[in-house]
Amino acid sequence: MPGDSREIALLTNPTAGKGRGAKSRDVALPRLREAGFVVRNLEGRDADEALDLARQCVADGVESLVVCGGDGMVHIGAQAVATTPTHLGIIPAGTGNDVARYFDIPRKDPLAAADRVIASNTKRIDLARSGSKYFVTVLAAGFDAVVNERANRMTWPRGQMRYNLATLAELRTFKPLPYTLELDGRILRLDAMLVAVGNGASFGGGLRITEGASLEDGLLDVVIIKPISKPDLVRTYPKLFKGTHVTHPQYEHHLVKSVTVAAPGIVSYADGERFGALPLTIEAAPGALSVLA
Repeated sequence: MPGDSREIALLTNPTAGKGRGAKSRDVALPRLREAGFVVRNLEGRDADEALDLARQCVADGVESLVVCGGDGMVHIGAQAVATTPTHLGIIPAGTGNDVARYFDIPRKDPLAAADRVIASNTKRIDLARSGSKYFVTVLAAGFDAVVNERANRMTWPRGQMRYNLATLAELRTFKPLPYTLELDGRILRLDAMLVAVGNGASFGGGLRITEGASLEDGLLDVVIIKPISKPDLVRTYPKLFKGTHVTHPQYEHHLVKSVTVAAPGIVSYADGERFGALPLTIEAAPGALSVLA
């Protein structure tokens, strides 16, 4: 059992998953304390304050930073913990929870997720890095990013249906984008519906866009979906949940250590969060994160 000297931080997004964040924290927190951990119970008023709190905890030398929320909270935790001795733990409480899927962390049982933290089994994984920012899952840099931008401007409805409506709205006017890609120094110029850069295999609640991506190979998976008709795009979309889209003739997959992605007017998303306007250079960061898995 953990000793009383082992201090961890529990950082929560209380509004994640339509309020599941606060409920999951209230279940997990007593379990962690009963196991003997000294727990700092924290929440930020916004993402910036949450990141400040996370970085302060890491600077103070807590053994683990445990985030309670969705992939957005994992994203914040990764910024604070990357390349440090501090471990990242996850109590899933979001909508997508893709990082929890990577490690089979129970997504609907905060007690079971807390028990994973208590067990203290660690796994070192890669991250993707652009400048000083990291991401764990996938960077979306095309049609999927445009949909995210529209969905973020919408106030109704909530949850997955907002993204479905945003997808339908963007489909009416979306045209393939002109991309310039630099893949480990090799230049590609082409039109595409989207370019995705994967550290992990899925995003958006199990959409396996970069199917086959490994968290431990020191490489990035770059997927290109070249121009396809809108009806074909609609038909192909469900295949993303099984990773069977990889047989589509307009699908292209590259393994690289570094990629620069440029396309006009696109703001990229990573871990479901606004990441940065293109162009961006993304590099693999091998073994940069220690996860309680």
